[in-house]
Amino acid sequence: MPRRAIRPWIAGAAATALALAPLAANPALARGRAPSAAKPAAYTFGVAMPMTGSQASYGADQVQALMWAVQFINSHGGVDGVPLKPIVEDTQADPQLGINDVNKLISLYHVPAFITAWSSVVAAVAPIANRHHVLELSIGANDPSIAHLGPYVWTTYPLANVDITALAKYVYTNLHDRTAAVLYIDNATGIYGAQVFRNVFQQMGGKVVAFEAYPQNTTSYTAQLLKVKAANPQVLHIQGLVQDTLAVIAQARELGITSQITSYSAADNPQLLKQDGAAANGLIVTALAPSQGPQLRHYLALWQSRAHRLPNGLPYTEYLYDAPFILKAQILWLIQHHLAYTGPNLLKAMQANPRVVTPLTGLTVFNPNHTVDKPVYLLKAVHGQFVQIAKLPG
Repeated sequence: MPRRAIRPWIAGAAATALALAPLAANPALARGRAPSAAKPAAYTFGVAMPMTGSQASYGADQVQALMWAVQFINSHGGVDGVPLKPIVEDTQADPQLGINDVNKLISLYHVPAFITAWSSVVAAVAPIANRHHVLELSIGANDPSIAHLGPYVWTTYPLANVDITALAKYVYTNLHDRTAAVLYIDNATGIYGAQVFRNVFQQMGGKVVAFEAYPQNTTSYTAQLLKVKAANPQVLHIQGLVQDTLAVIAQARELGITSQITSYSAADNPQLLKQDGAAANGLIVTALAPSQGPQLRHYLALWQSRAHRLPNGLPYTEYLYDAPFILKAQILWLIQHHLAYTGPNLLKAMQANPRVVTPLTGLTVFNPNHTVDKPVYLLKAVHGQFVQIAKLPG
């Protein structure tokens, strides 16, 4: 698919600020002023996300959330009087395009930090971030190996060993299922999450009766699903991306597979419930951000007023909304310590200032291995909508 120029489609600053005013109530997020030398015109950072292609329904909504957050921050004084300035590039969730985009962000725009997602893209661009000493914030990717990608790679989003571990334990302990099949896409997103589910379920005492991969960009999953059907598991866990998860669920039900189906946050998508209809009923998915609460209600009201719908992959968009607040907190730390806005100094800030309060996902504490832990929420599809059924420790 041809790539298009990215132009943020954000609403007026005053209206957005009014809509999100309750999000500023937390004093930890209020505008902070600190001693500073000559101020830059803007604090520029990169955003490398899929705006077109098969993952655009997620990527575009995540970028929209980030843009609203930037707009809110800037309308409330920016960072010590200086606005944030995101530069968006379209990765199409493709590792090679991600490499091209990040090289462009660093060489042309000289960004000291960038935000990206999708596990394969995060891994592909990590050597560039480390080589150029540019902070890479991974937001939404869940491959556990992200914790080992180098000093400049940090994740604000819990990795698969957090939510998939909690899900596998829940299936065994609360659903009392003892046999499972795992179907996964053959890439970094699928492989490692599938391994986590299998390993944890087996450690609990369960038996994995089928463990099947499917290639990227395929549209037929019959061969793998027939093996699952023959194994007759009590639960079928799917570790895929947005579009293939939609198709796998539909084809599984068409083939007469009646197992309980589980997945992770990729399946937390109104599009899935709408497209799969009754086939999705009973689906259990993980979410790593609250699905209720006053802050979230204001955020969802913003989506309804601006986009006239709810976002695809709600928890992911919550983390993207919070990302500029994390960057703001670290820039304020630089200002307070009279340090320039550079990648090496941002790395110092991440190490010295690991606790940041964000408006939607709450307190974020970065671990020494550059990861975070968050509570895990389990949602169940009931008559066309997701209902929270459990909150588990991360």
